[in-house]
Amino acid sequence: MVTATFRFYEELNDFLAPARRRREFDAPCARAATVKHMVEALGVPHTEVELVLINGESVDFGRLLRDGDRVAVYPKFESLDITPLLRVRRHPLRVMRFVADAHLGGLAHLLRMTGFDTLYDNHFDDGEIEIIAARDARIVLTRDRELLKRRTLTHGCYVRALKPAQQVREIFDRLDLAASAKPFTLCLDCNAPLRPIDKAQVEDRLPPGVRASHTRFSTCDVCRRVFWEGSHWRRMRALVDELLDSSPPLAPETPAAPDPDRHPK
Repeated sequence: MVTATFRFYEELNDFLAPARRRREFDAPCARAATVKHMVEALGVPHTEVELVLINGESVDFGRLLRDGDRVAVYPKFESLDITPLLRVRRHPLRVMRFVADAHLGGLAHLLRMTGFDTLYDNHFDDGEIEIIAARDARIVLTRDRELLKRRTLTHGCYVRALKPAQQVREIFDRLDLAASAKPFTLCLDCNAPLRPIDKAQVEDRLPPGVRASHTRFSTCDVCRRVFWEGSHWRRMRALVDELLDSSPPLAPETPAAPDPDRHPK
């Protein structure tokens, strides 16, 4: 029997049994056990892990554990570039794209609001999510720990918060998304790009009050809806400013955000 000493850091401790959190502990391993096998056997999805050091050296998930190994396991580093040390994956994701499971529809809409391509359908099963994530190089967002342990998944986040506004703050903080955000550029319903449209082209489709008081409009070429900056936009703008740390107002050419009184085609 092989015995290795493990230490998990930061939020990875949430997945461990209480007696093993924030401390070193010894664990028996099968003789052919890999890093990935043992990390998940201890309860931590491999998709939550960014860096593994064995005896001070960065290793990949396929490294076989040997008797006496000291294993340090780290989550994503938000403020430190550790790219030269990474061994657990072949390469980092160049573009932040997501697929959310059936319980995270609110989070999916808020990520789209901030400009992040996020696939969501409450009929997606775990197998479909796994296929989509592998095909499109998407990060899986879920509250199902077992989903994150699926073999072909390489990137994923276990979402701890329960409410959508808290969830989007959590994901922004964990993945350092603020610098990449492009608010109000995607349709909240279709995940397709929004584009500005001249008022004259949609005037006959607008409610009278909107026609009289608004000048900026955008549309989605998939669902053909028209959007403007109404009361709902102002509430969303406040959340966006918080996520982006009081970012400056939108530039004039940025499409308008969806309003709850949007008019269908």
